[in-house]
Amino acid sequence: MGKYLVIIDETEEARKALRFAMHWAQSSGGSVQILAIVQPQNFNAFGGVQATIEEEARDRAEAIATSAAGNVFSESGKMPAIAVKVGEASRIVRDYLADHPDVLALVLGAGGDGAPGPLVTHFSAHSGSLPCPLVILPGAMPMEDIERIASA
Repeated sequence: MGKYLVIIDETEEARKALRFAMHWAQSSGGSVQILAIVQPQNFNAFGGVQATIEEEARDRAEAIATSAAGNVFSESGKMPAIAVKVGEASRIVRDYLADHPDVLALVLGAGGDGAPGPLVTHFSAHSGSLPCPLVILPGAMPMEDIERIASA
């Protein structure tokens, strides 16, 4: 039984990656791990304002991850593991993979228009140093094809 790591946010490509991982986990007897990342704020405000902004960003990421987990549970009957981390995204993912050697694949979705996205760009350039395979779903791929491939 393997675990499939999906980085979740509000984008369509993240939802596609989650659906792929969910179907792949169902067909292989594995499970899904959802990681939501809160980017550190790049400005300095008064201490209380800064803390409030950071707390709101973390709450938003937790809500997105919880909603995604609920969708996985309602469709598959398995509750995925959820983690919310604050920091620079590529470092958070690398650290998470190092701390979770049972992850069999990092599943990312590329943007449908324009650039594929910062995590896809970073990890495709550094895939040789990852402790697991990297799966990148094309942004223009229809959901039906994603589900069909994952269930094969």
